[in-house]
Amino acid sequence: MSAQSNLDSWRALPAAQQPDWPDRGELDKVVAELGGLPPLVFAGECDQLKEQLAAVVRGEAFVLQGGDCAETFAGATADNVRNKLKTLLQMAIVLTYAGKVPVVKIGRLAGQFAKPRSKGTETRDGVELPAYRGDMVNGFDFTAESRTPDPWRLLKAYHSSAVTLNLARAFTKGGYADLRQVHAWNQDFVAESPAGRRYEQLAREIDQALAFMRACGADPEEFHTVEFYSSHEALILDYDRALTRIDSRTGLPYDVSAHMVWIGERTRQLDGAHVDFFARIRNPIGVKLGPTTTPQDALELVERLNPDNEPGRLTFITRMGAPRVRELLPSLVKEVTSSGAQVAWLCDPMHGNTFEAPSGHKTRRLDDVLDEVAGFFEVHRSLGTHPGGIHIEFTGDDVTECVGGGQEIAEDDLALRYETACDPRLNRGQSLDLAFRVAELYRSA
Repeated sequence: MSAQSNLDSWRALPAAQQPDWPDRGELDKVVAELGGLPPLVFAGECDQLKEQLAAVVRGEAFVLQGGDCAETFAGATADNVRNKLKTLLQMAIVLTYAGKVPVVKIGRLAGQFAKPRSKGTETRDGVELPAYRGDMVNGFDFTAESRTPDPWRLLKAYHSSAVTLNLARAFTKGGYADLRQVHAWNQDFVAESPAGRRYEQLAREIDQALAFMRACGADPEEFHTVEFYSSHEALILDYDRALTRIDSRTGLPYDVSAHMVWIGERTRQLDGAHVDFFARIRNPIGVKLGPTTTPQDALELVERLNPDNEPGRLTFITRMGAPRVRELLPSLVKEVTSSGAQVAWLCDPMHGNTFEAPSGHKTRRLDDVLDEVAGFFEVHRSLGTHPGGIHIEFTGDDVTECVGGGQEIAEDDLALRYETACDPRLNRGQSLDLAFRVAELYRSA
């Protein structure tokens, strides 16, 4: 039986969080068109990322994965993509120096257009409409026309992803990612930010290291370009299935909508459609694990999704919440590790720490985010396992969506620039603050 023949078996299983498309005939047309379009990424690139994630499993690398909670079509501009990449690169240089290991850079971008929702509808002033599920599905405006799921948005998501990936490749290969330039941006942050001044010593050390290499005549290619990978939650299965191709080298199926795709906390049912689909594609994949996850759940996910125990294939992204990470994470890590399972562990310190401010804005405290990361490190260090990386929601813009940080954002400030289409994101200053704090955790370990 060919690898492709089972790719649609998920259709017979319960599929959580799928849109209620009003016209299946229109959906079929879109899916057919998507099926004939070029891949957004190549299978060989996915394998390259898998090799780098295998180094994370061995404790020889660290993952920095981040970007928007939910991308918007309007956000696929050169300025937005550049600002996100700039922030990610700034964080990466700090983590590389402090951790003394390579940092695998993965964006939550070029496909992060769909979001799971706790309720299928939203009510305002007595009017009930479908919930906004991301630009891939429907519109943000609270009107019946905007909120009606439209399958042609899947096609727009593809083209928007292509534009974003093209920009990301140009920026990371065209000199913008030069190590010395990125370090200069960090020096500006240290000089200008109240929080940044506490990191002067680390910034000075990086400066001295670069000066030493320059004096030695060292100028490797890696100083001027970076490897950058795309990822998204593969929530809308019709979209990701339509962009699955059989690799001509190996005859195996890859979801070529992104280098890495992950299953969310709400869709990781062992008997569900998402797990079935992910078991059949050969990309590196992730699974979000929330506070209800039992060690048995994790072991069964390993068995379903990585039966060959291939290092780099499976990443667990834990999202426990700051108050509970030290209590809940140890048993998961201990049981999975003792089973011999080869998995990478990432910390998502965002999703377990969301609350509603008195103004009605969803927000997160930077201190809670930092505390969950600290707890994640503590657990892994106590067990002798590798804290493999962080998975965050951030933007390169000066938004006011999370409270705290060096340039203090209070709950009363949230309305000033609250621009997210879904969940609150760290702004550039808060993201860099997080990177330097993680660097400190690495150094103190």
